Amino acid sequence: MNRKEFLADCGAKGLAGVALSLFPWLESCTPKAQQEIKGEKARIGIIGTGSRGLFHIKNLLQMPEVEVVALCDDYRPHLEDAAQYFPKAKLYDDYHRLLEDSEVKGVIIATPLYLHGRMTIDALEAGKRVFCEKSMAFTLDEALEVYKCRERVGGVLLIGQQRLFDPKYVKAMQMIHEGKIGKVVGVRNYWYRNNDWRREVPSPELERRINWRLYSEYSRGLMTELACHQLQNGSWAMGMLPEKVMGSGSLIHWNKDGRDVYDTVCAIFTYPNGVNMTFESIISNKHFGMGEQILGSEGTIDLVTAMHYTDEPAPKGSGMHQLVEQIENGLMSNSVFAGTSWATETSALAPGLPIMQNVKVVSGESSVGAEADGSKELIEAFAHAVITGKQPDKVLEESYYATQFALLADKAMKEGAILTLDEKYKIPYEPLK
Repeated sequence: MNRKEFLADCGAKGLAGVALSLFPWLESCTPKAQQEIKGEKARIGIIGTGSRGLFHIKNLLQMPEVEVVALCDDYRPHLEDAAQYFPKAKLYDDYHRLLEDSEVKGVIIATPLYLHGRMTIDALEAGKRVFCEKSMAFTLDEALEVYKCRERVGGVLLIGQQRLFDPKYVKAMQMIHEGKIGKVVGVRNYWYRNNDWRREVPSPELERRINWRLYSEYSRGLMTELACHQLQNGSWAMGMLPEKVMGSGSLIHWNKDGRDVYDTVCAIFTYPNGVNMTFESIISNKHFGMGEQILGSEGTIDLVTAMHYTDEPAPKGSGMHQLVEQIENGLMSNSVFAGTSWATETSALAPGLPIMQNVKVVSGESSVGAEADGSKELIEAFAHAVITGKQPDKVLEESYYATQFALLADKAMKEGAILTLDEKYKIPYEPLK
């Protein structure tokens, strides 16, 4: 089930209005919105044609409403790789020249983090409609500058927080807001890998350009590259922003190759009601992979696997009855043979129920992006906005705060302090609930 199918399903059940009231940024996929752009083309230029840029290109090739008219990269091999997909596109090695191209109506920025803020501001001021990869900016001040620029000049700005467009997350959050797991009492996020996070370098002088993620002058490391995705889960589920953050970061395993960003981080975000959200990432052990769980007083939803677990499963009859039900749902567990009914003290062993069918679970090992994670739907929404000039509701504010709290956590680790977000960085915010 993709984004369009999810809303179609809601419509069939008389819930389309409810879904869109909860998730207004999905409006671009309604039949009315699709009719609005029928026969139109989103003429897009791509700035940054490395791994993430190519990931977006492969999605763009599946979108008939998109025409890629320009490509830009100051690293020629990457530019030539991308040009194979769009032989008619103009090629640039300076993004300022691409922004001067009147044929380009929207730009996708997929460059290293330290370039995001300046490029986004330049693109907005050039009158382009902009999609920039997360995180929004390199510093707290720069993120605010980007937000204020968009506020001043108007136009379209989307940031790469694709979970907002991932159907399984949308369905899960709808269930959470309906109280299916009771009161939210915790949010747990982790992302484990076992690799050095390096890319092959053809020549030593290119080390920092290609492996920019490993150096603090270009990167904020695991908090902006990974945590930024997951931090948004808390505000979405709880309908509020964190109040303070503390954490610890270390360079303990990949510490002999010249890098200076942490390879191990752990952060705790505390909300005004006392609930904690955790984020942990280690890139020298991958056993647990990627996990994102919303913990409620009556159950748990695993966002990554799209599974719903209840803390006190009701008695469900005989083991054979349960076995048949599990087979019907595509699940198998040997616990059905252990007794005639579920017991509350063994609820942790209950297999849970899928909240959506045909969910592809990924390990989180990829540094480019997972299939069916909302990235395609997000770019489709951007293409719609390029054509119509309409800014999707709420997504910019969510992306802004995901960036600010990722940066604040990194700062808390470096300072060994418990930090709150300064009032000057706060913007108007309506919770997603």
